[in-house]
Amino acid sequence: MNHTDTNSARPDLERIARRRAGAKMGWYIHAFVYVLVNVGLVTISAANGHSWAMYPLMGWGLGLLIHGAVIWLLAPGGGFYDRLLERERRALGAGDRG
Repeated sequence: MNHTDTNSARPDLERIARRRAGAKMGWYIHAFVYVLVNVGLVTISAANGHSWAMYPLMGWGLGLLIHGAVIWLLAPGGGFYDRLLERERRALGAGDRG
């Protein structure tokens, strides 16, 4: 790789890093809001002697879980995605040699 290739790759890496960091920050904000709102809902529910707060807690919790799975497992840079990508690179590289 020559000098110009290295310089052109840096902005791409910076852009990807910023996008990944933004996505992870978005999940942290989502989780923080989830905790705050659900603490309030559980408090209101318990004060009225009911247990209805478990329904929004579970529904929103599922959404938060899916959001986290997309960010940390399936998105570029996630562990699962990286393993699949590396497997495909090896498979394509082996096909080029034959």
